[in-house]
Amino acid sequence: MIKLYRDALRPKNWVAYIENVGWVAFPAAQNGWEHRTPARGLDPLYLREVPLENGYGAGIPQRELLKVA
Repeated sequence: MIKLYRDALRPKNWVAYIENVGWVAFPAAQNGWEHRTPARGLDPLYLREVPLENGYGAGIPQRELLKVA
């Protein structure tokens, strides 16, 4: 499962929490998901969860593709 967040300190990036992987950050731009890196130094005070659909334009996998058979 992936949870998507906005970080008020890094408005040009998405932050995602991926179960069994951890926190990653990636550009809020087309195909930004391909450039994800481990996220460090996150402050929960500035993180806000947003719907996963908001990140589709950046290439984040859609819910249907995340389901495991």
